Parts: sequence; structure tokens; C-alpha cells
Amino acid sequence: MMDGSLLSATRRDFLRYATSAGALIVAAPLSACSRRPGEVEALVDGPPALVGAFIVIRPDETVLIAFPNPEMGQGVDTSLPMLVAEELGADFDKVETTQMPLELKRDEDGEIAWKYVGQGSGGSYSIVGHWEGLRRAGATARMLLVAAAAAEMGVDAAELTVAQGVIRHEVSGQETTFGAIASAAAALDVPEEEPALKPSEDFTLIGTPQKMKNARAIVTGNAVYGIDAEVPGMLHAVIARCPYFDGIANSVDDRAARSVPGVRDVVKIERPPLDGPYGVQAEGYAVVADSVWAALKGRDALSIDWNHGPYANESSPSFQAHCENLLTGQGQVVRDDGDFDAAFAAAATIHEAHYWQPYVSHAPLEPQNCIADVREDGIDIIGPMQMPSSANRLVAQAFDRDRLSIRVQPTRLGGGFGRRLTSDYALEAALTSAAVGKPVKLLWTREDDLRHDFYRPSGMHHLRAAFDAEGALTAWTHRLASASKYYRRPNMPETDYWQAELYPDDFPAHLVDNLRVEYFSARSGAPRGSWRAPAHTANAFVVQSFLDEIAIARGEDPLALRLRLLGESQELPYEQHGGPVFNPGRLAGVLRLAAEKGDYGAPMSEGCGRGIAAHFTFGGYVAEVVDVKIDADGRLSVPRVVAAVDVGTVVNPNGIAAQLESGVNDGLSTALRLAINIEGGRVVDGNFDTYQLMRIADAPREIETHIIDNGDPPAGMGEMGLPPLAPALANAIFQVTGRRIRNLPIGDQLRA
Repeated sequence: MMDGSLLSATRRDFLRYATSAGALIVAAPLSACSRRPGEVEALVDGPPALVGAFIVIRPDETVLIAFPNPEMGQGVDTSLPMLVAEELGADFDKVETTQMPLELKRDEDGEIAWKYVGQGSGGSYSIVGHWEGLRRAGATARMLLVAAAAAEMGVDAAELTVAQGVIRHEVSGQETTFGAIASAAAALDVPEEEPALKPSEDFTLIGTPQKMKNARAIVTGNAVYGIDAEVPGMLHAVIARCPYFDGIANSVDDRAARSVPGVRDVVKIERPPLDGPYGVQAEGYAVVADSVWAALKGRDALSIDWNHGPYANESSPSFQAHCENLLTGQGQVVRDDGDFDAAFAAAATIHEAHYWQPYVSHAPLEPQNCIADVREDGIDIIGPMQMPSSANRLVAQAFDRDRLSIRVQPTRLGGGFGRRLTSDYALEAALTSAAVGKPVKLLWTREDDLRHDFYRPSGMHHLRAAFDAEGALTAWTHRLASASKYYRRPNMPETDYWQAELYPDDFPAHLVDNLRVEYFSARSGAPRGSWRAPAHTANAFVVQSFLDEIAIARGEDPLALRLRLLGESQELPYEQHGGPVFNPGRLAGVLRLAAEKGDYGAPMSEGCGRGIAAHFTFGGYVAEVVDVKIDADGRLSVPRVVAAVDVGTVVNPNGIAAQLESGVNDGLSTALRLAINIEGGRVVDGNFDTYQLMRIADAPREIETHIIDNGDPPAGMGEMGLPPLAPALANAIFQVTGRRIRNLPIGDQLRA
């Protein structure tokens, strides 16, 4: 079992290691690490290619801190080292950061486990998962440094203070530095007692705005993304994949491809079993060549007659009709509180609406890519992966290898958004490498990426709400027909598919006596997966839009209705990701703050509107006020978005603001135009001419972030800013036009 704690081994597994250059390394035992000669020594000379240590303190006073989770723009290359540096007492200006490779081990039962910490970026879990563990790593190093300094000065360690990389004894005036004492600290044994962690009132780094450590490398082109990585002797590959869902080739003629100068081989990639989980996504034919250009030309020369597969009749309109038809029947009731039917029968007023959301693509700027080197003595995988352990597991299963013989080095990711939780492209690269007996760098094109994504699930929502004569909400139902992303999980019965699409503890659970949540499992061939803020991004649009509709129909202010229904602050049970509690008072708090800062309710000029929405996502609370301007021709602009955020203790305010701005822009882009279109059992969108990401001119000119730091345990921020955007936008549009946006994307609906 892999958990997110610092070390599943004992604290004796910490290493105090002094290199010939006098550096202190705090890590796990070298004997347990799979490193090539010279890699540890490389740590003292600068950021190495592979790092297994958390902390390296060099004689020149610089400190290297390895961040365990892959960096894809969410800022963990800065925020996670901040946790270490806070407890260490380092001068953060002298801290360098670098990506840790995947580090696994066998536990006492022989099972694969994390060697140090959990290593994956998804679910806004990085800060939550490492909040205590990485701080303890820093505190352990600090304890060793203080003990060494106390011995050198001849004083009691309790009398020493640590700040900005300097250890001081105020009474005698003695002081030393991290670099000067590192070698002596490396010779000490770790005391048995746990290192004390700082109380929050003593934080000097956590909570302060910090620039991204690798920002300069990014803007100067020196950051290494997967697409930049190289290894000696590698070949290049691209794959012609079956464009039809679950289809295969009737026939393949690769003679012309093999005759292209530079082409070395054409390798078949088998389609995964249709009744099991994905390894690779589709049957394909990899063209391997000396250059990317030769591989692309070779792929163009392939002659393949594709079978159209079992979903040949599926289209976007047919799938929408399928979901709509499902909702006319009875589905799987996954929550049923109170006497639901009686409450509706006794209702004074009933409100009802249907909403539709399409498949959407992750569309990261960097298409999928990976380097694989499959040898008899081991396998190396290098690439942009959100979950490097999944690449390790997939490759180990495919080749029947010991997982500890497979080295995985994540690079920086040019966007992930959930797409790179799945490592199908790493397996493709490994299969190709094994077939040709050489290291292979696999590259996807933009068309490959858009047509072979694991799309955000599409579906139709049906909501109904009942109120009594006094205006109290008495019953609520959320019914959803969708194609679940869980449909090919191993050992997952269809009766559990709903768990990825509906969160039964979401609002208004526990706030209304009679609640029914119902799911209808739809059939679709489109591959599905996690997309930024998974089901929250869909459900927030539906619920928050519906609340506005109810408020207008009842003659209430939409903000006042929300606050009335949320009620007082209390901790309600929340069993899904982001729990274990949901506090409606905290959601009300961000609503009030966003409304105040965003001038919600203030008069606006003609053609302008202002909408509000809020949502609880993975432990965080975000509310957004969106301003819109719509001209006589139905052209829409969004001049301003104001957001309030409550994610508990804030590590890096700059990171909070950046992720909020990212979520706003991502949410706006998706709401405006994004939809994956299916015809004849295949995705027809292949590039940004039809899958139209938001242009700079469409982005809000102002995005304000207002942070509530209440001292509660921290939540993440990578996904929280996206869900409220679409409903706040739709609510603002209604204020101007009187037209309800129930189907996304908005597209040309305002010009109809």
C-alpha cells in the first residue's frame, strides 16, 4: 500500500551523508537506492539528472531540495520545497529545486511501496498529502545541524536559534552557517525523538508570496519538458492509431513507409482487450526512424484499411439523444434521504431544468511524448507524467518485469489537467523500444492528442427542487445520464460507475431533508478520464445555474437564496474526495467576500451583467463574480472576474493567485467554445481550428483574488478555481439577455 506519509520505513532510514565536498544529504539509505555511479556526487555540483534525496546542503550555503510530485504549472516546484525550507530554517533565496525521480521500494511484506513519499500530481493533493511529511524532513535536517553546531560551540542545543541558514547562540554571540556545519552534521546519528514542528504563528516562509523557482528557466527556454528530453542513440517514432473507437486494421501495407529514407521499422501496437482496462488506448502502427520528420513521412506513407469498430454509428447528436432517453426512465438511486416522493407531492412550488455538457479534451500545449529504453538489465522511462508510478506499473505488467528494475524520471509537463494521469503513451514508447532494441522517443502530434484523449465525460443532468408555502426548500433531486470514466476500471461493476460522476455529499446534502441522487449509465465508445476538477466542473455548472433559475422564479436575490440555503457554519460529513467534512459556513464566507469585492448587486450599464456562483471542490471553497458585456450582435466579453478563496492555511499566495487565474481562464475557454465532436464512431476535431481554445482577446482584463487564510489544514488549489466560472458566467448572461444557457458550450447561442 502506498500512502502519502513521509517515510513508510523508520526514521533510522534517514541518511546523514557527507560527500567529499562536505555536503549534507538527508535522504534514505544509499544502499536502498537504485542509482548509477556518480549520481550522488553530482548533487553537490548542481541540479542533477536524477535525484533521490530530499535535501542537499552544500558548503557554498546553497540548498538543493527535490520536490517529489511532477510539476505541470501548478507550482509544486516552489510550494513543496517551501514546506521543507520552513522547518529547515533555510534562506529561500539560496534554495534550488529539482524534480525527484520515481522512488519505490518493497515493504516488509514484499509489496511495492513508496520509498520516500507519494509521487503524483492530481486531485489537488500535493500540499495536502505532503503538508506534514515534507516539513518533518526539513525539521530532521534542522535537528542534525543544530546538534552539530551545539557540539562545536560547546552550548546547549536548546539555546540555539535557526534562521536564514544561520545558527546562532545569542548569549555568547557565536554563530555558524549551514554550509560550514553540514559535514559535521552528516556524521551524527538521528535522535530517537521526533523533531518538533513549528507552530503556525512561528512561520516565516509559509504564507509569504514567493516567485516560482524555475520561472527564469521557463521564460528563457532552458526548462526541460518531455518534448525536449534526449538520450544518446535514440530513435524517433510516431504512431498511426485507429481513429475509430475500439477499431482494428482490416489490412496494412507498410512497404511504402519502409522505403522512406531514415525509416528503420514499422511496429504493430496491439489494441487492448475490450473488456478490461486501457494499457495503450488503441491499435496502432509505430513508424520508427532516425528523425521525427522521417517518421512522420513514413506514417503518411502507410496504407491502412481501418475497421470502424463497435461504435460506428455513434455521433454527438446520437449520444445526446441516448442520454435524454435514459432520463425518461428510472436509474440507479445512489442517495435517497427522507420521504422524497411525499415531499414533492406536498410542494407549493416545483422548479425543474435540464442541462447538457459535451465531451471536452485536455488539450495540453505539449502533446504526449515519452522516451523509453527497454533492455535486458532494466527499463528507463523519461517523460511528462502526472503519475510516474502508473507508467512503472503498466510497463512492468506488459514486460513481466520487477517494478524496481524500471526507472522513471518525470520531466516538467507542458500541461496535464488530468490527461497525464494515464500513461498510455509511456507504454507505447516502451513497446516500440522493445521491438527495435533501441531507445525510442515517441511523439504525438496535435491531431493525435485531440483524437486520442481520455475526454471529460459528457452527460445530461435533470434537476428538480420543491419548496413549501413558506419558501423552505423541502426536496431536491439530481439525475444524471452520462458515460462514466470508470467504465473500464478493473473489477469495477457498472453499479459503481456513478462514483466518478456524482458526489452524493455535495450541496444540498444534509441541508434538505428529502434528497434523491440518481444515475443512468450511458453507452459510448469515447475514451473517458479525469479532467480538471473532474465531476465538480460539470456539477457546479448545473447546480449553481439551477439556483439562479430558482431565485429568479421566486423573486429572490440569487446571492440571498444561496446564503439562506447554506445557513450557519457547521461541519457536515463529506465522504468523497475533499472530506471528511463540508462546512456550508465557509462556502457562505467566500460568497460574501466575492460579492463585496466584486460589487455584486450594484447597478450596471446597459448591455452589462454580473453573475455569482460558488462551489466546494476537493476541500477548498471558491466563489466568483463574473462581469459580462454583450453588444447588439450578441458578441460577449468578460472584462472582470473577482474571486474569493478559502483553502485553509496558505503556503504560497502567489501560487493561489496563479492557479485561480488559470482556473478562470480555463473555465471561460471551455464554456465559450469547447466541445469534442463525434461522427461515425470517431472524433472529428483534430486541431485548434475547430477545437477553438480561448484567444488572448477573450480573456478577462481583470482577475482579482481575495484569500481567506483561516489557519485550517491546507487544501490544494489546482482545480478549485474552475467550477464556479461557467455558472457565474451563465448567470451574468441571463441578467443581460434573459436567456438561460443550459447547454455548453455557449458558442453562437447569444447570436441565435
